[in-house]
Amino acid sequence: MNTTLWPTTPERRWLATAEVMTVAAIWSSSFVGVKVLLEYTGPVTIAGLRYTLAFVMLLPLFVRRGTRIPLPSRAQWRRLGLMGFCQYTLGNGALFWALKEVTATAGSLVLCLVPIAVLGLETAWLKEPPRRLQLLGLLAAVGGSVLFFASDLEPPPATSLGALVIALLSFAVLPVLARQAARDRQLPTLPLTALPLALGGIPLVVLALIWEGVPSMPPVAWGIVLGLALVNTALAYMLYTHALVRLKATEANVVLNLVPVGTALLGWLVLGEKLHMLQFPAVAVVVLGVTLVQRRSRRWTNA
Repeated sequence: MNTTLWPTTPERRWLATAEVMTVAAIWSSSFVGVKVLLEYTGPVTIAGLRYTLAFVMLLPLFVRRGTRIPLPSRAQWRRLGLMGFCQYTLGNGALFWALKEVTATAGSLVLCLVPIAVLGLETAWLKEPPRRLQLLGLLAAVGGSVLFFASDLEPPPATSLGALVIALLSFAVLPVLARQAARDRQLPTLPLTALPLALGGIPLVVLALIWEGVPSMPPVAWGIVLGLALVNTALAYMLYTHALVRLKATEANVVLNLVPVGTALLGWLVLGEKLHMLQFPAVAVVVLGVTLVQRRSRRWTNA
């Protein structure tokens, strides 16, 4: 295993940031597709199909002529399994469970708090603490997100609050472990993306068949599922994992605070959903915070 860090330059760093920004833009549209699919089937079925089909769509890249991908070691398989279980099975399972009793706003806010958990795990596990300016930016991005959703928040039941906390902590695992593997060149981007999707998505399909039965959806719904699997999952997670070669886990994850904000703005522009006046300056605070987190000193060293 080669543990030499990739050298980082300003150009490569901003390219990685652009990759995560693209992911944020893509994921901002996920809620619209999921909202339509919920009219035909359950949330666990949607998640299981989305992640498992994304893995299937990435499979041809493994067998492409001339492509040589090293097999993961036993320790790497354990980490990949942990990433898949925490991100796709436990994290999404807990979030879906909570959404039975809480609003989508509360779920979105939990996603905006994930960078705090990522920061703690990244600092303790990867020994990559943020600089003061980056910490200030993180607090601004999270604070702006709380301000954005504050007007629509309702106190959640105790059981749902516990599920949301589990989801928050679970979603912090994949970025940190993927960052470690990508930074240290333990695995290429493809297996680092595809294998957790399989290890986390296939158990969801099994659970969905048990709890929600065999899905019966019209062709248009299956088209949405395929679109979510291809673009919002396979492509988006490939870009996100590749960006973690150059960006720290917190730097990449805080950009995703733009996802729920982008979803709300998209709903305002496309669906005519209402926004409060206070939410517009909140968006500016989030953008400012994300920008500060991406700032580095003039002396460019390894990521």
